[in-house]
This record gives sequence, C-alpha cells and structure tokens, in this order.
Amino acid sequence: MHPRNRHIGRYDFDLLVKLSPELEPLAYLNPSGEPTIDFTDPKAVLALNRALLRTYYGVSSWDLPPGYLCPPIPGRADYLHHAADLLGSRRGESVRVLDIGVGANCIYPIIGRAEYGWRFTGSDTDPAALASAQRIVESNPGLAGGVELRLQTNSASIFEGVINSGESFDLAICNPPFHASLEDAREAGRTKWKKLGRPPDAESNFGGAETELWYPGGEATFVRRMIEESADFRAQVLWFTALISKASTLPAVEKALNKAGALERRTIDMSQGQKKSRLAAWTFRA
Repeated sequence: MHPRNRHIGRYDFDLLVKLSPELEPLAYLNPSGEPTIDFTDPKAVLALNRALLRTYYGVSSWDLPPGYLCPPIPGRADYLHHAADLLGSRRGESVRVLDIGVGANCIYPIIGRAEYGWRFTGSDTDPAALASAQRIVESNPGLAGGVELRLQTNSASIFEGVINSGESFDLAICNPPFHASLEDAREAGRTKWKKLGRPPDAESNFGGAETELWYPGGEATFVRRMIEESADFRAQVLWFTALISKASTLPAVEKALNKAGALERRTIDMSQGQKKSRLAAWTFRA
C-alpha cells in the first residue's frame, strides 16, 4: 500500500470498537486469535466501513441504499494517495477533483476531503446514487461546501455534459464498471460465493447497482471511451486517471493513449492483500 495510507497493516479493532460500539457484536476472533469480521456478511462489512469512516475520516453519518456497492476503503484510499502524488505537494481547496461515477457511497470525496482538503465535483448517471451521496454530504459538516454533485443525463458521455465551459480541474478520477454485461456480473458473484462455500442466491456484499457493475464491453471499452473523450477536455483537466482491474486491459489503454496524443502517461501498480489493480494516468500538458 501507499506509505500515506492509514490502513497499512491490520485493522485496529480495539480502536474501531471503542469509537463504533455497534461493530463489537459483529467481530470475533479468528483461529489465530486476532479480531476480524465475516467479510461475507453485508451487515458486518457495512458496520466496518462505518467504523473506518468515523475513526479515520471524521464521517459520523454514512449509509447506503439496498443493493449498492459497499467499497473497500483501504483500496479506495490507495488510489487517492497515488493520484495525489501526480499533483506534487498541492493541497487544499484550490485543488479541484472530478469524480466520474461518484456512486451512492461518495467514498472518494470523503477520503479526499479528509486527507487533502480537495474540492470535489462528483457525477453519476444514477439519480438514486446521487441522492444517497447528497444525503451523506449534507449529514457531515466536513463535506459541506466541498462537494458538488451533478447528474450525467447522457450515459454515452463521460465528460461532456458534466464539465462546464470555462471551468477546470486538476484531477479526474474514475472507478470504471468492471464487467461487460449484467450476466457477467451475476456470474462473477456466483463464482465468488461458490469459492466461499455459500449458497449462490445468498445476500452478497459483492453487490452493486447495474451502473456500478457493468458497461457494454467492460472496463476496457469504458476506459477507451474515457481516453477518447478526454482529448476534447485537455485544456480543462490536468491529469486524467482510471482504476484498471484487469492487466489484460492495459494494451488497449496504451493504444488509446497513443491515438489520443497523450503527452505523458503512467501506470501505477497497487495491491490490497491478494487483490491487484493499477492506476492509469495521463495528461496532455507538457
């Protein structure tokens, strides 16, 4: 993990339970005698996230509508810390960040405000997700005045219709939909449950709304479209970034960046436990 990530090492359950007592009945000792939770239990994962957000990011009120993605907070924090390195030592509200697909959880603005004081604009095609994010913003003073939410009414566009004429951003971030179809997403969920020895129809914390989980052609198509469209906003965004889950997506990303004329690009490897991902970053500025 990034050296600035607060979640390096094991969770401090004593601290988390002290500040979030509702987590205590959901925690137990594993065979090694270390406290943990059942990560296949959506209620336990939600409680852990609430405890982490309260303890480390000053968020006292956070909830999700049923069926929406409960994000892995250490991994999301890692993305932002690596993205922050692209901006050097720049901190505070003078830094503007565009979060493409802010989601119902509003997780990137929460972490980015707490760690760096950035101002965020979050976009999404899902009105219900934006309504949830807005409730989170309004319920937490640390987010007030620093997070603006915008509805993307055209699902075929990424930046068009979100970035207004004359405004600029230092950074664009995005966690693209991973799967190529709804059936692919469902099959992946069934496979995960099978590996965990749970019934395939069990309630899953691997859930997520359709717009969070899949996009026609999967992440490769989404990121390629993002790169193509980013060329039209080269004067308004300094660094464009996207989370890449599959290593097999990288050749398509490189090809699209060459075609778009990106002047600089970086691929940053990230890992959380056995899960590996990459941060793709590019700019059109010399």
